[in-house]
Amino acid sequence: MILKHSKIDLTIEHLNARSFVNFLVELQNLLDYIGDKLLSSSQSVSVAESVTSGFLQFSFSQMKDASKFFKGGITAYTLEEKLSLLNIDEKDAAANDCVSSNIAENMALEVAEIFKSDWSIGVTGYATPVEDSKNKLFAYFAISYKGNIILSEKLDLHSRTMSLKAQLYYSEFILGCLKLELDKTSIQS
Repeated sequence: MILKHSKIDLTIEHLNARSFVNFLVELQNLLDYIGDKLLSSSQSVSVAESVTSGFLQFSFSQMKDASKFFKGGITAYTLEEKLSLLNIDEKDAAANDCVSSNIAENMALEVAEIFKSDWSIGVTGYATPVEDSKNKLFAYFAISYKGNIILSEKLDLHSRTMSLKAQLYYSEFILGCLKLELDKTSIQS
């Protein structure tokens, strides 16, 4: 019985490892696609993030020739940093624990201005359930293009999602949305 239990655990770990490898392959394909689109259109991107803790910036840095289109990013985790670095409205930030669609949109617009980028992303939210989030996991993100918000969404996750998985999910979803927006602008051009 113990051996069987060990085999089951091993199989579950193996499946999780296989799932993780598949995730990494899909993520790399997504990163390659976004990088190619930005390079071929000679456009740039910047990021202001909180809940994703720099994972979006890390993702852009993994793209081929990233220095040709990735201008940089800011990870502003606290109210003070969002106020001083991203000029977020203090009253709005205090009323919403810095987590709202308006905050994400302002983060995206401000980071685009700071880095003079064509595209930008702002994201804020919760990767662990806390009292301020009413013990729920969610994030708001916004994508701007040439100084205009073109997408602003809220992502909800199950409250028992591990924080690392929540951050990875938020990041991958946002990058997928950026891919779609890049495709839309190339069709319109």
